[in-house]
Amino acid sequence: MVRVTASTYDIEKAAGVLRSGGLVALPTETVYGLGANAEDPAAVSRIFQVKGRPPTHPLIVHIGRAEELDDWVADVPQAARLLAEHFWPGPLTLVLRRGPRVPLEATGGLETVAVRVPDHPVALSLLAAFGGGITAPSANRFGSVSPTTAHDVLAELGDAVDFVLDGGPCEVGVESTIVDTTGDVPTILRPGGVTSEDLEAVLGYPPAVPSSSPVRVPGQHPSHYAPRARVVLVEPEQVVAEAELAQELGHRVGVFLPAPFADTPVKAHAVVAVPTAMSAYARGLYGFLRAFDRQGCDLIVASLPGEEGLGLAIANRLRRAAGPRHTV
Repeated sequence: MVRVTASTYDIEKAAGVLRSGGLVALPTETVYGLGANAEDPAAVSRIFQVKGRPPTHPLIVHIGRAEELDDWVADVPQAARLLAEHFWPGPLTLVLRRGPRVPLEATGGLETVAVRVPDHPVALSLLAAFGGGITAPSANRFGSVSPTTAHDVLAELGDAVDFVLDGGPCEVGVESTIVDTTGDVPTILRPGGVTSEDLEAVLGYPPAVPSSSPVRVPGQHPSHYAPRARVVLVEPEQVVAEAELAQELGHRVGVFLPAPFADTPVKAHAVVAVPTAMSAYARGLYGFLRAFDRQGCDLIVASLPGEEGLGLAIANRLRRAAGPRHTV
């Protein structure tokens, strides 16, 4: 295992690892990804093995430029083209019909593929040096908290990764928004770094936001983005009382203290004051969850933010972190 800063030499070495069928952890603006050559079925299959991810769960193919989209998909509807032009590079993933370059191993057996152009200089440099597409789900064990630093990757995956590129902390902090553009109306399948309001401003009409979808995409498992500690969601005004009751019952409680109650004293093992800016909350969310685990919390009490803007993505991650857990 090598942890490196991303010099030109490091980028070329990482590209060589990908060409040889290896796995490279790479930074993006959202979270760190576990990358493989998108056209190498064996390398793609190894991602599933390292993560413990079910092979029916599709991966995202990262490409270097919006102009490359036609090389990877069967067709590009007008709405998809418009969104790509406005949001790439950026935290937006488009679901389109699979082209022949994409193996079924990368799509979970589906005839659709999720594609995006990441907005991180290290990721873009690696894509340019490699000269192909990189499948890259989050670089962590399936269902656990996504990594937003190279240290997070090393702590969780260790020597299972052939090479780690350290590009610093991720700027967005939650995964990309996934939009299905294969139907009549673009549909948000996973909220993320591009908001519904952002999409509406470009499309001229609101995207659909269904409560569930038959299209399989990353991040849809009922329990996902989950720390070791159990997460309990309550109304904002109930957070302090719920946390103190659990602490009295013997739990080591971590608390996400909502902004309106930031000055309220709370008896708990660890406390995080929720940032008032949703961008700061999103950027810090996974780090907060990991910190509660490191501090030995066995229960985390939180409330959901308002579900506009980035609040929709944060609420989605917290709901799944609090979801029912079972062995997959």
